Amino acid sequence: MNHEWIARVEPVAPQPGPLRGLTMAVKDNIDLAGVPTTAGDPRNTRPAERNAFVVDRLIAAGAVPLGKTNLDQYATGLVGTRSPYGPCHSVFSELHVSGGSSSGSAVAVASGQVDFALGTDTAGSGRVPAAFNRLIGIKPSRGLVSARGVVPACRSLDCVTVMARTVATARAAYDVMVAYDPDDAWSRPVGLLPQRRAGRGDQAVIGVPDLALDLDPLHAEAWQATLDEAHRLGEVVKVDVRPLLEAADLLYSGPWLAERWLAFGDKLDDDPAVDPAVRTIVRAGESLTAAAAFAGFDRLAELARASSSLWTEVDALLLPVTPGHPTLAEVAADPIGVNSRLGRFTNMVNLLDLCAIAFPGTDRADGLPFGVQLLAPAGHDHELIDLAALWCGEPVPPRASDDVLLAVAGAHLSGQPLNDELVRRGARLAYTARTAASYRMYLVDGPRPGLTRTLNDEPGPGIEVEVWKLPTAELAGFMSTIAPPLTIGPLELSDGQQVLGFLCTADAADPTQDITSWGSWRAYLDGREA
Repeated sequence: MNHEWIARVEPVAPQPGPLRGLTMAVKDNIDLAGVPTTAGDPRNTRPAERNAFVVDRLIAAGAVPLGKTNLDQYATGLVGTRSPYGPCHSVFSELHVSGGSSSGSAVAVASGQVDFALGTDTAGSGRVPAAFNRLIGIKPSRGLVSARGVVPACRSLDCVTVMARTVATARAAYDVMVAYDPDDAWSRPVGLLPQRRAGRGDQAVIGVPDLALDLDPLHAEAWQATLDEAHRLGEVVKVDVRPLLEAADLLYSGPWLAERWLAFGDKLDDDPAVDPAVRTIVRAGESLTAAAAFAGFDRLAELARASSSLWTEVDALLLPVTPGHPTLAEVAADPIGVNSRLGRFTNMVNLLDLCAIAFPGTDRADGLPFGVQLLAPAGHDHELIDLAALWCGEPVPPRASDDVLLAVAGAHLSGQPLNDELVRRGARLAYTARTAASYRMYLVDGPRPGLTRTLNDEPGPGIEVEVWKLPTAELAGFMSTIAPPLTIGPLELSDGQQVLGFLCTADAADPTQDITSWGSWRAYLDGREA
């Protein structure tokens, strides 16, 4: 018997939207209004006052929550057995673990009870259960999906993840989930992340390890069969993954263990409601020193630098999700050792600021699923989703080829109050630049900066701008949000390129409000505060 549900709720009428009528489960470390968020600890009985940010977005898009799902307590585990509510097993075998910590969410999806489910993925907790239950598991780039309303495990690494039976359903939910949240200190706009490199043409280059991996025999056979099929994704090349594997070892031996202690160490008393393995693991973080923390940060920086050249060679890295698929009995016999081994290929992803997607590879000879994952630097999420769709034989939506370049100079800049007007319309930051020397910047009502071209004035250094790629279909709607005297019109950059940009009408260019000398809106704001 599986123990996937902790609490059920009555379904409500769906809102109109892109997810209308799709049902979802919510991992019980994510707030669902009116239901206690236990995080696997039954002592936590207070109902959540409001939905987590991401749950609100999904409900507003038409998704219908059916309840809260089981997990490894305080999201500490990859096995799905560390719960006082009972262990979960794979839907394909009552003898084998479901994977954790998002164990119940995976079972609810794989058994067909919901269309998709939310999990969290700090060390692999969204990808491991997806792999063990033949699901798609998207682990977004850190900060793309707000974690406000999520019980933290490692706040700097936590990601809300989505699992579904198809790439299309997972993609639909992911697209709704991604949004900048100014009230989440770890949130970051999608536009601030680097975009896919140019110059490789249409065929992806897929990296695979250049060394033998320590896999269980059935996993090893399935991995080889998957490698034989990998050419379907593009050109396959061997790369050095040793720095990544060493980074994976840092997660439970470095400062991030202290971060878990900080998050919920006060809960780890000797009450039988606390899982002994969770207590043993996290209590070790209490004694870590600041010196040990900085040593860990320094080593991670070295490994990140050592692995950075990999991403100049490939578009994505293909790895197994786990080295094997343990049984419930094996976990019971060695709860910490078996769990630790499961994170060998997943622990490093958030540490190294990568995005990932798990999907089914070639099944094992015993019929159990074998999950693989694609990794790429942060900001390449959609490319990975497209590759997973290609592997799974699903259609890949056409890419927008008619984006417009839009230069912004004021409140729409990254981190400024109106930046979300761009981000939520699918805009992506392309690059920073300066205007041609003939532009001046004036303070207009709001206050807002207005750029005007004054060809008769002496040339200046130009004004700093950000150039964003905005889907053409969104341009008209975006322009409707612009209040006079600002408007959108042609703007010339210092290199002679013409883009669209924010301009102000000449009659609003008051010489007494000329702030050109500051060189940028941010510099003006900093100077005004000083």
